[in-house]
Amino acid sequence: MTEGSARGSRGDGGPRGSGEPGRSTGSGGQGGQGGHRRRDDQGRERNRGGQRKFSGAAPSQRTRRADPARLVAFEVLRAVAADDAYANLVLPASIRKHRLDRRDAAFATELTYGALRGQGTYDAVLARCVDRPLDQLDPAVLDALRIGVHQLLGMRVPAHAALDQTVALVRAVIGAGPSSLVNAVLRKVSARDLQGWIDVLVGGLTDPVRIASLTHSHPEWIVRAFRQALVAHGRDVSELEALLAADNAAPMVHLVALPGLGTLEQVLDDGAEPGRVAPDSAYYSGGDISRLPGIGTGTIRVQDSGSQLVARALAAVELGTDGRDSADRPERWLDLCAGPGGKSALLSALGQDAGVHLVANEPVPHRAQLVRQALRPLPEASWTVRVGDGREAGRNEPEEYDRVLVDAPCTGLGALRRRPEARWRRRPADLVELAPLQRDLLTAALDAVAPGGVVAYVTCSPHHAETDVVVDDCLRGRPEFERLDAGAALDAVSIGGALDAGHGASAQLWPHIHGTDAMYLALLRKTA
Repeated sequence: MTEGSARGSRGDGGPRGSGEPGRSTGSGGQGGQGGHRRRDDQGRERNRGGQRKFSGAAPSQRTRRADPARLVAFEVLRAVAADDAYANLVLPASIRKHRLDRRDAAFATELTYGALRGQGTYDAVLARCVDRPLDQLDPAVLDALRIGVHQLLGMRVPAHAALDQTVALVRAVIGAGPSSLVNAVLRKVSARDLQGWIDVLVGGLTDPVRIASLTHSHPEWIVRAFRQALVAHGRDVSELEALLAADNAAPMVHLVALPGLGTLEQVLDDGAEPGRVAPDSAYYSGGDISRLPGIGTGTIRVQDSGSQLVARALAAVELGTDGRDSADRPERWLDLCAGPGGKSALLSALGQDAGVHLVANEPVPHRAQLVRQALRPLPEASWTVRVGDGREAGRNEPEEYDRVLVDAPCTGLGALRRRPEARWRRRPADLVELAPLQRDLLTAALDAVAPGGVVAYVTCSPHHAETDVVVDDCLRGRPEFERLDAGAALDAVSIGGALDAGHGASAQLWPHIHGTDAMYLALLRKTA
């Protein structure tokens, strides 16, 4: 956890910017519609999370002025908790609905993601300040408390403003009764700063995993997994603190210009920074990306630099000569798990000059449509999108492709900085459930690649069970494959050429070292 993480503070003590501060029209049990909606005798109200007990106070006894930015954060946290929604999908729509200006949108974004990232630490603090188990609190009240705690412990919001505005939010969307509880609890929280609370939480503890979990707001099983992953990929366990801290830092938006189609010149003029590891990339933190030139046409895309690098490595790595005359025909490439299409678009753009035809396979129809949208800037004759089970590719198209990307479904533990709610949703059992699918997809790719061709196995997770263990299992009994130096392949396509991501034959990128998601790459070439 990092104190004072917000780019700006909100100490005005009241609603600002555009929106309708006199109305509460979002989710989470808001009064809405100018206050004309009545409550029943039990003071209950329907919201997206189902029936919940709210205060029985009459509408006239409740304040309806909720700060729009805080209301947006509350709506998103409610959607995440009640509907299993993804914050990165819900937040932009809520910002537009409430017509937040640029400054308020930035505040709402930090408040949303900060509360989600800090949930583990904040809940431990709240457990010291609430007179009952947290699971006995109304879920909406708990989300409001998390919003208040992040303002007090993780942002530069004055304590009086954090308390007053969080209480006003609760009165507006839940009721007067819960607002009294929220006020009392947040006053207790405000008695210490973040480090003071961490000292209280970890005082007397000796287990380093438990201490790191409370300090950096990660589930203990993920802390253990990261410790093991660092060691397995040749890093020192002392890097764990930096890795966990990087997960809690707000990441910049990474952009890529599709080669031959897009240019970053105007984006850089608009305040973006040149990318530091991937060619034709940039980092942007200036707000709404939809207004940037090239985003609307798809020639500039949002894509983490780690994803860019693994796609570029596959496109550039040398093929073998066994069984294939490169002059016979243009190469055929397969993206086995293509949705939502970012890597497919970059691969297709990289292959245009060589006449490559890309087949993008996606089993889910609506995600296949996203892949088509991503590929539309490219000549239609150069790509095909199909809906199908990737596990059947090797059986249906044996030795058909020169390069195959397996961007395997995984736990996503390497992208927690961008999807903070995932750390609270994932369970160790997910590893067991995903393992057969990961092995089946990689096996299908090994069967579908032609002699001399290369398979890239990629995950956005550093967990050893999803990376080298899968590759080792699938290569057992397959002597026709050789493991290429994935670290050298990444260096060859990176800026500076010295990522130091390789360990053995595989490569692992890290947020605390490379500023990317924790992407894993193995390159496997068929020799016969």
